[in-house]
Amino acid sequence: MEQYWDLIDVVEQTIDFAFQKKYHLNMYQYLKDNKLTKRDVQSFIDSETVKNINLLIYDLEDYLEGGSDNMHQQLREGYGHLGKPEARKIKTYLEGIIQDAWRYEQERKPGRRKRATK
Repeated sequence: MEQYWDLIDVVEQTIDFAFQKKYHLNMYQYLKDNKLTKRDVQSFIDSETVKNINLLIYDLEDYLEGGSDNMHQQLREGYGHLGKPEARKIKTYLEGIIQDAWRYEQERKPGRRKRATK
């Protein structure tokens, strides 16, 4: 379970770095290198962190879409400093983090007990 909390910390730091135009995390490779269990990855996918990432993605999509209503005006104020090309990069990067977690979770096989040798 400690690996789960380490994963949450790494991903939250990665989100902060993404808004500073630094894209360091290859999520699939991180999960593979640290040999996280399927259960830990499933817990991560169901976590508040992933829900927050999804909200960020939706906000960035709405910002990129543009519009003149109050919601789009607030999004322009919040994300306008990025510019649309950078917002697209961040959105794609965040989507990749979630997709890599799903892919790793699907590929991870349950552990099997070894047979006792006679």
